[in-house]
Amino acid sequence: MAIPRISPRKTLPLFVAAALALALAFAAPALADSDDVVALTESTFEKEVGQDRGALVEFYAPWCGHCKKLAPEYEKLGASFKKAKSVLIAKVDCDEHKTVCSKYGVSGYPTIQWFPKGSLEPKKYEGQRTAEALAEFVNTEGGTNVKLATIPSSVLVLGPDNFDAIVLDENKDVLVEFYAPWCGHCKHLAPTYEKLASVYKLDEGVVIANLDADKHKDLAEKYGVSGYPTLKFFPKGNKAGEDYDGGRDLDDFVKFINEKCGTSRDTKGQLTSEAGRVASLDALAKEFVSAANDKQKAILSNMEEEAAKLSGSAAKHGKTYIAIAKKILDKGNEYTKKETERLQRMLEKSISPSKADEFIIKKNVISTFSS
Repeated sequence: MAIPRISPRKTLPLFVAAALALALAFAAPALADSDDVVALTESTFEKEVGQDRGALVEFYAPWCGHCKKLAPEYEKLGASFKKAKSVLIAKVDCDEHKTVCSKYGVSGYPTIQWFPKGSLEPKKYEGQRTAEALAEFVNTEGGTNVKLATIPSSVLVLGPDNFDAIVLDENKDVLVEFYAPWCGHCKHLAPTYEKLASVYKLDEGVVIANLDADKHKDLAEKYGVSGYPTLKFFPKGNKAGEDYDGGRDLDDFVKFINEKCGTSRDTKGQLTSEAGRVASLDALAKEFVSAANDKQKAILSNMEEEAAKLSGSAAKHGKTYIAIAKKILDKGNEYTKKETERLQRMLEKSISPSKADEFIIKKNVISTFSS
């Protein structure tokens, strides 16, 4: 089933200007890329390949359908060999790095080549494009004995025993893919859908799920499913479900979920600069920092009244606004600068993704008191 694409000015106090500059300088950092496959460029290729370890390199193009199909298998391979010091699993985007691909005779995608330790003379891989076959090849060529890692899925599997409890939960926004195991379009969608689930795995109110509609025909028929894959969205306010008619690229799905669920993530699962922000409180925060000290308490009171009207995650973020305003009253104008610096130091340490989310949201809210 084809799914179409959706398709009076005041001078700010010095401390505000300083905090604004600091907030811009310390924009939320990108978290470490979760890919276990090393992305090579024209400048890094010969620094990594042909050195003290063997290397399997996939030369691909972002638009290539066969490359997209290979991606989850190749990522599984990369995860499995991540700790094998004598082997590198890598890839090169040939659209972006044409010189490298041309140098090694790449004329079609994907092309997979093995580079022995200390050599830039490749051996072309001609086997099956499965993680199992690739792992056997790398173990043979590299003299390793690595077994494939089992990567847990972030997609919630539904069935008759849990469908209603999950999908009809009024506290959750749920996207459900009704699929059939034999369906080619479903198989093509699978890696993108898995990535989508990974993007929102820290958002408790968002569920990315699927149902084997071939196995559970009664449930599929109940929701009018007649082709595969069928995607239906069950938001908090409409548990009858609504058809998802957007595109099937990860960008399309992420845009849809952010708009429908009020989330603020990018395609790598990182929070954007809008995460934690509440428009009505942003306006009051700006008024607060521009006001004289004797006026700030009254504005804080207005902020508390506005925050009391919020619900869900917005209510939680509202408390952050209130806490920051109180800290400014208590500690003075330098609080935003010092706290932003502290949060930045914490983000540069090795911390859990959930803790990183917490710090990024606080930084975003602090920035509203600095602009």
